[in-house]
This record gives sequence, C-alpha cells and structure tokens, in this order.
Amino acid sequence: MLESAEIGHKVPKRVYAREEPKLRELLLNAQFDLSQSGRGPLLLVISGVEGGGRGETANKLTEWMDPRHIHVVAFGPRAPEEAARPPAWRYWRSLPPKGKIGILMNAWYNESMLAHVQGKIDADQVNTRVQAIREHEQMLTDEGFVLLKFWIHLSKAAQKQRLQELEHDPTTAWRVTREDWKTYRIYNKAHELWESLLRETSTGAAPWHVVEGTDGRYRYLTVGKILLDALRTTLAPRPATPKHAITPPAPSVIDNVKLIRDLDLSKKLPVKDYDRALEKHQGKLATLTRHKRFAKRSLILVFEGVDAAGKGGAIRRVTGALDARQYVTVPVAAPTEEERAFPYLWRFWRNVPRYGGITIFDRSWYGRVLVERVEGLATEEQWRRAYQEIVEFEESLVAESMILVKFWMHISNGEQLRRFESRRDDPLRVWKLTDEDWRNRKKRKQYERAVEEMLARTSHDAAPWHLVEADDKRYARVKVIETVCRSIKDGMAARGLARR
Repeated sequence: MLESAEIGHKVPKRVYAREEPKLRELLLNAQFDLSQSGRGPLLLVISGVEGGGRGETANKLTEWMDPRHIHVVAFGPRAPEEAARPPAWRYWRSLPPKGKIGILMNAWYNESMLAHVQGKIDADQVNTRVQAIREHEQMLTDEGFVLLKFWIHLSKAAQKQRLQELEHDPTTAWRVTREDWKTYRIYNKAHELWESLLRETSTGAAPWHVVEGTDGRYRYLTVGKILLDALRTTLAPRPATPKHAITPPAPSVIDNVKLIRDLDLSKKLPVKDYDRALEKHQGKLATLTRHKRFAKRSLILVFEGVDAAGKGGAIRRVTGALDARQYVTVPVAAPTEEERAFPYLWRFWRNVPRYGGITIFDRSWYGRVLVERVEGLATEEQWRRAYQEIVEFEESLVAESMILVKFWMHISNGEQLRRFESRRDDPLRVWKLTDEDWRNRKKRKQYERAVEEMLARTSHDAAPWHLVEADDKRYARVKVIETVCRSIKDGMAARGLARR
C-alpha cells in the first residue's frame, strides 16, 4: 500500500492556484449542508510518518472550512487523567456529534504502533488491538459515522530531508524533536508494521487513504477532494438496509444464567439475621475497596431489573460501605438531546471510573435491548447488533483491569403489584410511582422475553450476569453486597494487571 506514496506526486503552483478556491467553496457549502442536516458526523483519522505534514493538513482543512463546525484533537502521551482510565476513554470523549466534522491526529493507531516498535507489546497483543480497532470502527460506521482514515506517507529519504529542512529553518526548528529523529532511525523496522496494520484495518466501512506527503499542494488537494466526496455521500439518500449482516452473539453457556421464571423468589433472610449479615458484608466491602491492590483496579456496578425490584435500596446499602470520595452513582434515563447526537455508548464511556474509583449505574447501556426494543425506540437492526457491541464494550473494560459486576433484580408479578399499591398509598413515596410504571407492567411479558434474550446473549466470562431473587428486600440486599465482595476479591487476585 505504501509504495504508491513514494513516487514523487506533485501539483504545480498554477494548477493549485486554479483548483484550491473551487475546492474550498465546495467544501464550505457541503459543510454547511452537513451542519443543517444533522447527519454524519464525519471523522477524519490522520496518521502517518513523522514530518509528513499531518498537522499542516489539519490546519489547512480548518482554514478552508468554518472552524465552528470542525474540531481538531491531537493525541500525544496520555495525561494523568487519561492514564488513569482505559486508553479508549480519551478517544470516545473526542468524538464529534452529528452534523460536525472531527479530526483526530494520531488517535488509536499511533499508540499501538509505537508500543510495538518500542517492545512494550508483542505481536499477539498487536493482533488483539487490531481486532478491537476493527470492531470499534465498525460500530462507529454502524452508528452513522463516515470514517476517513488518512496515512500521510514519506519515503525514508524524504522524511530525512523534511526533518532537516524544518530543523534548519529558525521559524520551524521548534517542530522537530528528539523523538522525531528516534522514529526516523527505526523507519525500516516500523515500515513492515505500518504495511501490516494498514492492510489489516482497511475495511469496506473504513478504508485507508494513503497520501504522499512530500508536496504540500498535492497533499492538500488530495485530502480535500476525498473529504468533499465523503461529505456528498453523507448528504445523499441513505440505504434502507444495514450495511452488513447482523449476527448477535450466541446464547451464553455460563452456568448462572437461567430463565428468570425459574428463579426461586421465595428465598428470604430472617429479620433477626439481616442487620448482622448486612454489617458483616458492608465491612468486607469497605476493607476491599480500601485495599492497596484495589488502587490498580476500578469497579463498575450495573443494576438492572423490573420496576420496584429494589435497585435503589440495594445501591444505598452498597454506597453505605464506601468512601464518598471514591464512587459516583449514575442514574440513567432517556438520552438527552446532546447524547442522541453521539453513539449510544458514548454517554457511558464518559462515566468510566479512574483506577481506584467506582461507578454505579442505576440502569445502563442495556436500555438499548430492553426499553428501546420493547417500546420501538430503536430499530430491530440497532438492538440486534447492540448485543455484540455491548459484549465488546464490556470485554474492553475488563481487559483494562476493571471489575464489572452486573445485577438483574427480579420480583414476582404479585410482589410488584403490592409494591406499586404501597407507593401509591404512601404520601412520602408516591413520587416514586409514575404512569410509565403502570404502562410497563402491562407489557411485562414482552419485557420478560427481552430480558431472557439479553441475559442469554450478554452473559460472558468477562462479565456474567448475577440474578437476584428480590421478593425479599433483605435477602436481595445482602446477596448484592456479598456478590460485589466476591467479585472484587476475585478481580484483585487475577494474575497480571492488564496493560495501561
């Protein structure tokens, strides 16, 4: 792929002077149409050889178009806030909303390539990252992103000449660093990796565009014309069918997943034993989350369940054992207007805890395959592919030293009715009962079918579901805390912390 960008492409000044104004006008008009349409967004990932002109190209695009609707983010070494979370966290935070254009400099490719060249990860780990990148980019394009990947290339001789020219010019010498020369010295070693990575990650949904960087005029016009074509494609009528076949993950074979109707909801914890059991397990939880090894992990708790199953009460018993500075509780409702402009997992990535921290989700990303499915708020294509996207999301979290514990809290139809009526008749709790609760109750069978498929397709080794028999609140609360303690203990005992 790279040989085509080492033959000396050039654009004469007179040709550039004639073409550049026309291209700029077309780009401005297309960008305006995109901002009004609410489609897209367009995401440009610009990587390549040091000194190839990546930054100059991004600056030129910003100069040509309206900077209010284009956002450039350049990634370097991770800042402390970023290093305390999974690598993908900072990339998710930088995604543009619908109707906008985003330019990510270096992004997820450079981090993996540099780590391999420096010997920090082996070939197997590179392959794992490549697969994760392919999955991530497929998810983005499925969510409506138009993904343009540019590799700005230079031959080894051209890179040396470019670095020397920049270094010898007093106005640009500051742009050349020791790291640039270090990367030049390993050019031959890195070249094979570049070829392999580009080949493995160039897909129909997100192909690579290799652009020779020696001549700035050629580079600007080439990238600009590809961007213009992509803008026009984005604004064109959309196909009615998905771009690729949707294959949800196979039903789980994990032992603790069974049909919710088979749960023994008669399980109880005697009142006389409750306080002692609760105090015992809260004490264990407090000790575990203050352990020095927990500082190298983080904890995510997901609470799902039928309405009035006691999620809030269980969460309060968990937080009662935690340091208030250590955790955050995220109640999940219908997405806001801002959140609807991004992929549905975006709002959850924003709340991923730092190492040593805890995030508790009261409802979660499973809304896509539950309420959005049942209420028709997501298309069948969207909720069916969400199973695989969710599993990949959770596996990526666990791979980065996170302990993920998921609860489904279940109560019988009769117990739910009793709790609804109790709330209705209690002035201090009537606010907890809404018309939506009654409406959902009428669709209980539909929800149960969605729940059983969700449990079967999203319970996996990295994050199995824990089913909680919750007709008896005391039993449910203790079981939840006991499960959290066991999961943290197992997580901290796991050998070899994941890469950071």
